[in-house]
Amino acid sequence: PYDAGFLLVREEKALLETFATPAAYLKREARGMAAGSPWPCDLGPDLSRGFRALKTWFTLKTYGVARMGRMIEKSCALARHLEARVRAEAQLELLAPAQLNIVCFGYRGGDNAAIVADLQESGIAAPSLTRIGGRSVIRACFINHRSEIADVDAMVAAVLAFGRQRALAA
Repeated sequence: PYDAGFLLVREEKALLETFATPAAYLKREARGMAAGSPWPCDLGPDLSRGFRALKTWFTLKTYGVARMGRMIEKSCALARHLEARVRAEAQLELLAPAQLNIVCFGYRGGDNAAIVADLQESGIAAPSLTRIGGRSVIRACFINHRSEIADVDAMVAAVLAFGRQRALAA
């Protein structure tokens, strides 16, 4: 999810010394709602802002560490599959290899921005655009746990088809 994040720490004392705030309105009491420590605000800089780690914590509590690990590995495997497909197609060029779940590539000599819009409007895939070396390139980031190899293959086929259509129209 967007706006989610967390940090694992080995030394709780160091974390508390870093973020604990001695403001009068955060004074600890022996009893009542202000009793007990540490408070969530002692664990990060958020205070009145959003608690970003909560989304990640709920996700981990709901699915478990092992299942989350499998989902992350699957996303990385889909990226590696896309990288292999791009390398195998003469009309496509790999512009940033899959290091985790993201692959940046392009249609050789094509208008990648238009191809991305075609993909999005067709409903086949929803990659984004980024810039590498001053060029607009297709950025595929795998984050949906329901994505499959067939979805990657459909996206590659569509990039090739939209690229050819645009080349013929030019």
